[in-house]
Amino acid sequence: MGYEDINDHEILRRDPIFALAVATAINSEECKVELAGKSTLNRLEHCPEEVDSRENSRYHRIEFDESAIETLLVELFLDSYQKPPRQIIIDLDVTDNLVHGHQEEAFFNPYYHGYCYAPLYIFCGKYLLAAKLRASNLDPAAWGLEELQRVINIIRSRWKNIKIIIRGDSAYCREDIMSWCEFEIGIDYVLGVPENPRLLQLSQSIKYRASQEYMRKIQPIVEFFKSLFPEETNLNKDAAAFVKNSVWYSSLDYQTLDSWSRSRRVVAKVDYNEQQVKTRFVVTSLSVRKIPPGQLYTHKYCPRGNMENCLKEQKLDLQSDRTSTHTFEGNQLRLWFAAIGYILMNEMRETCLAKTEFKNSTIGTIRTKLLKLGAVVKNQKRQTVIAISNACPYQDVFAVIYESLSRMPCTG
Repeated sequence: MGYEDINDHEILRRDPIFALAVATAINSEECKVELAGKSTLNRLEHCPEEVDSRENSRYHRIEFDESAIETLLVELFLDSYQKPPRQIIIDLDVTDNLVHGHQEEAFFNPYYHGYCYAPLYIFCGKYLLAAKLRASNLDPAAWGLEELQRVINIIRSRWKNIKIIIRGDSAYCREDIMSWCEFEIGIDYVLGVPENPRLLQLSQSIKYRASQEYMRKIQPIVEFFKSLFPEETNLNKDAAAFVKNSVWYSSLDYQTLDSWSRSRRVVAKVDYNEQQVKTRFVVTSLSVRKIPPGQLYTHKYCPRGNMENCLKEQKLDLQSDRTSTHTFEGNQLRLWFAAIGYILMNEMRETCLAKTEFKNSTIGTIRTKLLKLGAVVKNQKRQTVIAISNACPYQDVFAVIYESLSRMPCTG
C-alpha cells in the first residue's frame, strides 16, 4: 500500500481493511479490531544482543525462519504454473540500497557513489525467486553461484527435466558459474563479457564488413544531397539521419589467459554508424547449431533488460531500499517483506489484470488507481460491505478482479 515501514503502524493497525486482509473477523462496528502493535513487529526485526536463547526470552517471542522464507519465494513461482514449462530463463542482477546511518555491513561503494548495501536479485521473467542482502564491499558475483544452486535445486525437485538458461551481465561472467552450468545437464548460460583488446581484435573482420555495408547505404544519399547542395562539403552527418546502423554478429572461439579453464563461444555484436562503433560481447554454452549469433544476442540476451524494470518496481514502488534499521538481519527481513509485496502485486497483475488495461502497468500505477481509493466500510454480523463511489472509472476492472479471485482455489 506504499507505507514504507512501521512508523505509521499505530494508526494502520486499526484499519478494518487491513484486518480483513489477514483474515481477522470483524463482527460489528462496536468491535474494534487491533492488529499486532509496532513493538511486536519491532521485536520481529530486532533481538537484544544479551539474549542467548531467543525462544526463552520474554522480549522476543516472535521469530522468522530464513530458510523457509527463501524457499517460499521459489515455491510461489512454481505454484503459479499449472504444468511445468519446457524451458525457463533465470536472470541475476544487483542493485544498490543507499543507507544513511550506521547500519551493520554498510560500506562505501565508489560505483554507486555512496554507503549502501548491494542486494542480489534472481528473477524468472517477472517472478521474483531470490532477494539476498549483501554488503557492498563484496564482489558483485558473491553468493551468485550458491543462490543459483539453491534456487535450481528447489525447481528441479518438482520439475525434473526442465531446461534452464542462466542469464546475467558481465558481473556474472565467472569461471565457477560457467563451469557449474557446463557440468550440469540441461543448464546453459548467456552472460555478458567485458570488452578487452583481444576480443576487439578478434572482431575486426565483422567491424570491417559493417563499415563497408554502412558506406554502401549512405553513399547514394550523400551523392543525392551533393546534387541539391553543391556548396556543402560535409553532408555525411545529414545523410546519416536517413540510414539505419549496420549491425553485424559473429561467433568467436575465445579463452582468457588465466581465469577461464577452457575455450568458449563468444558472440560479438558490432553496431556501426557515422558517429561511433559500439562492440558488445556475450559468452554462452549454447552451440551455434542450436542458435545463430544474431538470434542469441537479440532473443536470448537482450530481453534481460526487463529485469531492470522489475528492480525499479521493487525500489520505487515497494521501497525495497528502506533497509534503514541498524542490524543486517533486520534489513534482510525488510528486503523479504518488499519481495513478498512484489510477488503479491505481480500475481494480481498476471492473474487478475491480464485482460484489462492494467496488464502492463507498474505496481505503483496499480496501487494508485485500484488500491488507494476512498470507501465506506460497514461491518455487519455476517459480512463486511465496502462501498466505493459510483463514479469510480474502474468499476469494470474491479468486476474482472473479483471474478478472477473467485475462481482461485482457497488454500486456507
